[in-house]
Amino acid sequence: MDNGASSYRRFRENGDESGLVEIITQYRDGLILYLTSIVGSISTAEDLAEDTFVLIGTKKPKDKGKSSFKTWLYTIGRNIAIDYLRRNKKHSEIPLDDVPELTQDECDLEQIYIQEEQKITIHRALRHLKAEYKQVLWLEYFEQLSMKETAKLMKKSVHSTEVLASRARKALRAQLEKEGINNEGL
Repeated sequence: MDNGASSYRRFRENGDESGLVEIITQYRDGLILYLTSIVGSISTAEDLAEDTFVLIGTKKPKDKGKSSFKTWLYTIGRNIAIDYLRRNKKHSEIPLDDVPELTQDECDLEQIYIQEEQKITIHRALRHLKAEYKQVLWLEYFEQLSMKETAKLMKKSVHSTEVLASRARKALRAQLEKEGINNEGL
């Protein structure tokens, strides 16, 4: 399976629903975890990821090919998440850590998606960082996007994204030190 572009093209142009199923299978977990870093709730992120797939399944927007398919898909998800946050700005949500069953669901999903212990440790430390720091580090470490793709997704210049990533790594190191975790190699 390629990066998703050909699957989406098959779905969009030929009506091949297996193409959409392949996209959902390949990108669902990563998109949910990325959206969780934006909205702070895994259950909300699951709903927003579903909204993202419904949007591409019904409206079939055109991928202009200016970036990777994953970047394009995550941009749609990010925009849906931002719209959600704007609509629900006045409603306060319960922090994820205050609902133990959701925290457990998140941990289960993390363990399935993130196999290495270091990535789990980094993910937990990210919770204590500013939202922009979480996003840039998530895209860099977990989604393995380039700085150029990350900049496009976050609607920033490459230079400002590099500066943001540098500051985010510094804040992550400080958080890991605060928790008494060796953070060499970051």
